[in-house]
Amino acid sequence: MSAESWPPKLKEWVAKCLGQMTDANREDAQAELKQVIAEAYTNKTLWTTDWDGVQLKSLMPKPPPVLSTQSHLKRKSHEHPQPSNNKKSKKNSTSKAPASQALDPNDLAALNRRAARFQREHEIERQKSARANNTHASSSAYMFKSRSGTPGTYDAADNPDADPNVPNWDRFTIVGTSQEIFKDYLRLTSEPKPEQIRPYHVLQETLNQLKKKWREKATYNWICSQFKSLRQDLTVQRIKNEFTVTVYEIHARMALEVGDMVEYNQCQAMLRNLYELGIPGKVEEFTAYRILMLLHGRNRSDLNLYVGQLTEKQKADPAVRHALSVQRAIAMGNYHALFDLYMNAPNMGAYIMDHFIDRERIRALMVMTKAYRTLRLPFLQEELAFETAEAMREFLVEHRAGFFTNPNAEDPAQLVLDCKPAVPELAAVYEEKYRKVQIKGAV
Repeated sequence: MSAESWPPKLKEWVAKCLGQMTDANREDAQAELKQVIAEAYTNKTLWTTDWDGVQLKSLMPKPPPVLSTQSHLKRKSHEHPQPSNNKKSKKNSTSKAPASQALDPNDLAALNRRAARFQREHEIERQKSARANNTHASSSAYMFKSRSGTPGTYDAADNPDADPNVPNWDRFTIVGTSQEIFKDYLRLTSEPKPEQIRPYHVLQETLNQLKKKWREKATYNWICSQFKSLRQDLTVQRIKNEFTVTVYEIHARMALEVGDMVEYNQCQAMLRNLYELGIPGKVEEFTAYRILMLLHGRNRSDLNLYVGQLTEKQKADPAVRHALSVQRAIAMGNYHALFDLYMNAPNMGAYIMDHFIDRERIRALMVMTKAYRTLRLPFLQEELAFETAEAMREFLVEHRAGFFTNPNAEDPAQLVLDCKPAVPELAAVYEEKYRKVQIKGAV
């Protein structure tokens, strides 16, 4: 969230709610607190809501039940049923019945007074518990500061000038103190420490330096480790804002460029969650990537559902429109249009299409070799979007379809494909290599 997402009244209200939490209601109250703030952020009412009048249901005291006269009589009559008409039993019952069995008109008033007393005692205990929790929190925060030398917690009430990018869900959200620009990624095996985590302003500088290093041709393995460490520091500090979106978008593009689909899919999954929270970013660009990835996985049900949920604004975007055209070309078997779209893909779309374009080339060849007796290599090169005739030849040989009427031709551009023997081989290769789709890092 940006700084504007935390008005002073919201900070005061969050601090008040945290002070009212006890061990019994803390989990439910924190979950409700998150939901209320998230809904206000989504509805853009953070600044217009009267936070002083908002009350969390999980923090409202539960009054003890008050027995009515009717229920009291019913319980009494159930516990002491009327005796039978037998005279002897009626006499014994009358002589032995204690005086307490008779309904005292003052019983109801006494019960209500007792209920009120228990309610007062419950309220006193709740206030004691709240004061004890606040004392413990203040003590812990002080110890935290003493160890690190700088504040290690974010308290919206005590520190109104604290970083608004770090939400205060439980008063103990980690705020980093490390000033290192670069830090290798290490999987967390214990609770993170502030001195090992970089604060928000340092993370911003880290991203700037990583972009510079990438332009200077730093190795991807090092860049990837740095980005994963950057994402980890954002996660442990619960920072979800436009900067977070930018980090994941840049890492996703880098991963696409080198073919690291594991990291790309992780970034894409997180971006989808961030976009759903209403945080702005390159939504249309990554919507197009998601469509292409679903085409790669041939997940028709998910693809149809996802496309059906697109807005008119998204459909009008050039990248999304291109991805939908790819979907249409594959569905209709229009391979001429498909490979033209491949050569003119916007943004990083061609990098995703690289992962399924060979499969579509084989499918196209299966159709073409059944329709023709021979095919010249330059024609295949142009139709299937290969850069050179030699690359086209190598593709055919690699897929066991290198049958030529003039195999001894010195120039690959002069080769002619013999279609009849290629048909069964292409079908066999398609079944072996492309029938099942394996997507690394798919989520």
